[in-house]
Amino acid sequence: MASPSPARHRLRSILGGSAGNLVEWYDWYAYSAFTLYFAPHFFPKGDQTAQLLNAAAVFAVGFLMRPIGGWLMGVYGDRHGRKAGLTLSVTLMCAGSLIIALTPGYETIGAAAPMLLVLARLMQGLSVGGEYGASATYLSEMAGKKHRGFFSSFQYVTLISGQLVALLVLLVLQAVLSEAALDAWGWRIPFAIGGALAVIVFWLRRRLAETESFENTRGEGRRSGLFALFREHPREAAVVMLLTAGGTLAFYAYSIYLQKFLVNTAGFDRATASQINAGALFGFMLIQPLAGALSDRIGRKPLMVGFGVLGVLLTWPIFTTLESVRSPFAAFLIMFGALVIVTGYTSINAVVKAELFPAHIRTLGVALPYALANALFGGTAEYVALWFKGAGWERGFYWYVTTMIGISLITYLRMRDTAKHSRILED
Repeated sequence: MASPSPARHRLRSILGGSAGNLVEWYDWYAYSAFTLYFAPHFFPKGDQTAQLLNAAAVFAVGFLMRPIGGWLMGVYGDRHGRKAGLTLSVTLMCAGSLIIALTPGYETIGAAAPMLLVLARLMQGLSVGGEYGASATYLSEMAGKKHRGFFSSFQYVTLISGQLVALLVLLVLQAVLSEAALDAWGWRIPFAIGGALAVIVFWLRRRLAETESFENTRGEGRRSGLFALFREHPREAAVVMLLTAGGTLAFYAYSIYLQKFLVNTAGFDRATASQINAGALFGFMLIQPLAGALSDRIGRKPLMVGFGVLGVLLTWPIFTTLESVRSPFAAFLIMFGALVIVTGYTSINAVVKAELFPAHIRTLGVALPYALANALFGGTAEYVALWFKGAGWERGFYWYVTTMIGISLITYLRMRDTAKHSRILED
């Protein structure tokens, strides 16, 4: 049998890696999509904002594990291969999802319920901490030089797809189950689905091809490690953190938190808010490859600068307008517009980070600084927003998002365009 052509081999590997990434992010985002339903089961009864605040705190705890996952699994991926790192990450994600699906509620086992929820999120945090670096590196290295922005954009296509599938599962369950059934036990279904899909992904990832970049580093004698990263590449690590800070905060503010915002502030019911969120995310997913392909033609920097400028100017109007919007279609248009703005970051952030580092330390260089920025700004976005709301100054969160995007904008303006100065040497 003839071996597949290099182009077919490359495309098959990218599709295989992307499919696994989708399931990983579905498991991660199922927690956020179903927070409104499972929060009362894991925390003592109280007002809705208090329960959401507790659940958001656990969501943030998962993000705090992402730097550790980025460190440990980034080193693992640099030393043992991108494929090995991807396989390990999905194993941890599977275990975390099954724990959430099977854990009894607070009324049954008391404080053990939130403790097991925290354990599950810790495991998933380790998984996603390694997943981002491994998948971003794998897709960037597998893509050819001329289409690296286009193919690496599928890292966020699958990330968004995972979030969208979690929302679609929510919409289906809202349609087929009564509100009482969904509140009582139906919220466990998506976590059981995620655990089962992760088993399938484990098998798929064991069959992936390794990247040429990793194979070329074998025998060089250079080792990936925490001290090596910050000793040899301190500027690149700092750039990754700073360019990520505003981008990841904007993404979580414009997508995940907005679902709660539409219910808790704008006054939409939960089903309508989920439909608005799903529609906006679907359009957002479709435009990622278009922006990635554009970066192959004009460079990465113009897209990031565009996000920074528009994010600084429009974040305040976006949130203040949504406060009083009553039309679901108008809310959809505003949310989609916000996501179009952040596309200048999401579509190319993976390839920009991968292009900053040499192959022997690339997975760690992408994963750890990104995970640190996510723990500080992405994972805490909901908690900070709800804290401002609880303190009676909800609009303070809008200023916070605007400020962090502004800090990232300064970084975009000062850095070189990685499309022209890439450290991924293979064609």
